[in-house]
Amino acid sequence: MDSTSCQHIASISSKVLSGTPITRHDAIALFDIPDSEVMHLFALANSIRAKLGNTVDLCSISNARCGMCGEDCSFCAQSIHNNTNVQTHPLLAEDELVNLAHLMQKSGAGRFCIVTSGGDVDGQDFQDILATIRRIKKETQLSICASLGSLSQENAEALKDAGVSRIHHNLETSESYFGNICSTHTYEDRLETVRIALATGFDVCCGGIIGMGESVADRVDMAFEIKGLDVDSIPLNILVPVEGTKLENITPIRPLDVLKTIAIFRLILPDKTIRVAGGREANLRDIQALALMAGANGLIIGNYLTTEGRTPESDLVMIKDLGMNYNH
Repeated sequence: MDSTSCQHIASISSKVLSGTPITRHDAIALFDIPDSEVMHLFALANSIRAKLGNTVDLCSISNARCGMCGEDCSFCAQSIHNNTNVQTHPLLAEDELVNLAHLMQKSGAGRFCIVTSGGDVDGQDFQDILATIRRIKKETQLSICASLGSLSQENAEALKDAGVSRIHHNLETSESYFGNICSTHTYEDRLETVRIALATGFDVCCGGIIGMGESVADRVDMAFEIKGLDVDSIPLNILVPVEGTKLENITPIRPLDVLKTIAIFRLILPDKTIRVAGGREANLRDIQALALMAGANGLIIGNYLTTEGRTPESDLVMIKDLGMNYNH
């Protein structure tokens, strides 16, 4: 191993294995490890992940209301500010969402997340979602997550009463880079929704997207912001450029840089669920399994919001082949 890389990984290893948090400077420097030496970084991250057990946390998501979103997020196929061919639809019927929940439970998911486009959900759509949640809670053993945009205290309490156990709301990127991807709401707006969810007693899933043109420092800053919030689950999406969005021509992130990011998030967030989410199939291709050997301990299985995933059965085989288990 290169002597500088060797010394840095040894120093970081000594820190994290003794329970000492790594610094922002430590984390940024890890991105400079040469490709030929990244397996040493992955091994360190995997040793930290192993302390949490050998079980991969699986969840699935449903695109319950798609498109016609007034927010201008530059990555999003569902924004009215982007010119994409996404097939929009209003809120899915209760029976359709309940049937999908049953299907995902049979496929191995332990959690089912209802996701809607738009800045928030209110009126009849919100009441219909509450009724759907109550029925899924009654008919399945799934934990229920909701990703409904911004959240008021009143709506948070109603979701809690209906049986939701987890709220998902991403920061998307660092505070300093956020203005490059969205202008219709602020980073503070996103933080406020996360704070409301935490104060209401939900588990919280909060992560972001990498590969949007941000620097490695932006990725590290996002990780430390999330660490300060003390959320439970951190989904890492990898941008898949969509024609018609403002990021359609961006150069995709390299697979090894995706894995480096996962490993470094593990070192910053040693006791959390780090979940590889949308874009893993397109960006990691044949080395997807390495994500679970580089510190990740969670996956979203099945399809995503506007892109297809692979079959849940394929992911279950991958997990078993690695000698790991998955939640039910």
